[in-house]
Amino acid sequence: MRITINKLLEMKQAGEKIAMLTAYDYSTAKIVDEAGVPLILVGDTLGMVVLGYETTLSVTMEDMLCHIKAVVRGTRQCMVIGDMPFMSYHVSVSEALHNAGRFMQEAGCQAVKLEGGVTVAETVRRIVECGIPVMGHIGLTPQSIYQLSGHRVQGKTPEAASRLLNDALALEQAGAFAVVLELVPAELAGLISKRLKVPTIGIGAGPYCDGQVQVINDMLGLYTDFVPKHARQYAKLAADIKYAVDTYFEEVKSVQFPGPEHGSSIDESLLEGL
Repeated sequence: MRITINKLLEMKQAGEKIAMLTAYDYSTAKIVDEAGVPLILVGDTLGMVVLGYETTLSVTMEDMLCHIKAVVRGTRQCMVIGDMPFMSYHVSVSEALHNAGRFMQEAGCQAVKLEGGVTVAETVRRIVECGIPVMGHIGLTPQSIYQLSGHRVQGKTPEAASRLLNDALALEQAGAFAVVLELVPAELAGLISKRLKVPTIGIGAGPYCDGQVQVINDMLGLYTDFVPKHARQYAKLAADIKYAVDTYFEEVKSVQFPGPEHGSSIDESLLEGL
């Protein structure tokens, strides 16, 4: 049985913190799912940490569908949330509905995520009315990175803080089942979390949110091009993988690999006729 929206609401009401991680492939999703993490976000961050783009803006619907399908195949218990990419929900409500429907019908995820607050509230409302669960995302919204002038903390002035609170309330009223708060001052994130009935999921937003999300490549130390301030590296797998690759390379050159245990053999008399 997969995690449900009602279960997330129960966790918030009970004060039980909610963990969410990103995943982009079958093998990683299987590990995260078996660990019991309730939410997996197939984020458009795959554009940077998997596909090597400079930002998330180059990620397409086809990119997302491919990776969501792989993640869904690797999971049994968690809720899989698909990140709707840049311009997949901005042109019109009907196009947003069509693309959200593809995420559910073709890729098999259980929810979608949209960036924005008041400006996308009507789109969120219509998607939810059609039976598709929506997670909101406010604060730093990476698809607006150029408009926001880079990775900057949001909501640091009274006006900006008020806008974020209004954005969060608009998303809740539109039917969003949870809201991601990215790069929001901890105290403001705490206030928003208290005001909302639905869970908040923080990333770089302090400890007062109802849950936390991290990009798994950051958490595992796999993506070394840029390490965000808010990311804690629970492992440094890039170094471990580099060591393993170096060792393999040297053992192939020195004929230490493969050994007898890595293959099979036949009686040499069988080769005489050849």
